[in-house]
Amino acid sequence: MALWLIGGLALCVLFIVTLFNTLIATKNGVDNAAAGVDAILKKRYDLIPNLIAAVEAYMRHERSLLEGLTQLRTQALATTGEERRKLDKEFTKQLGGLFVAAENYPDLKANQNFLQLQAALNEVEEQISAARRAFNAAVTDYNNSLEMFPSSVIARRMKFQRKALFEITPLERKSIEVAQLLDR
Repeated sequence: MALWLIGGLALCVLFIVTLFNTLIATKNGVDNAAAGVDAILKKRYDLIPNLIAAVEAYMRHERSLLEGLTQLRTQALATTGEERRKLDKEFTKQLGGLFVAAENYPDLKANQNFLQLQAALNEVEEQISAARRAFNAAVTDYNNSLEMFPSSVIARRMKFQRKALFEITPLERKSIEVAQLLDR
């Protein structure tokens, strides 16, 4: 009888340890995915000075747009985590405005440097999109493990907290009005 009790207790402890380790693994997966997003954003921010240098001579009228991008880049590099993701939303919006404004400069559009930088930035944007999807998948797995029984019991005891998905604002869901971007 005592052997059954000890065996049952050992199985319970093993079960709890396994659930706890699964929670830790999913939490670390979220942290890893967030770091992946940050790494890709850093890559994007490293491209921006080159892009701005390539367009500066052509776009003297757009000085405020270029200065705004530079300022957002500096702020984003000085922050991490959720704050960086918030700044990234504004940065993405202004970067789109830069490319729309570039359409007004035929010589710029033909400049090989600009075209290469634009292609590199487009590739980075695709990587950012993929990293955001990976982040959201990791967050969903983590949040599911916090809410599903029996891991929810352990998660509550260990004070694990839900993580927020990377979401866009309702304003960003609207169609972009190109005319508004040009009226700067």
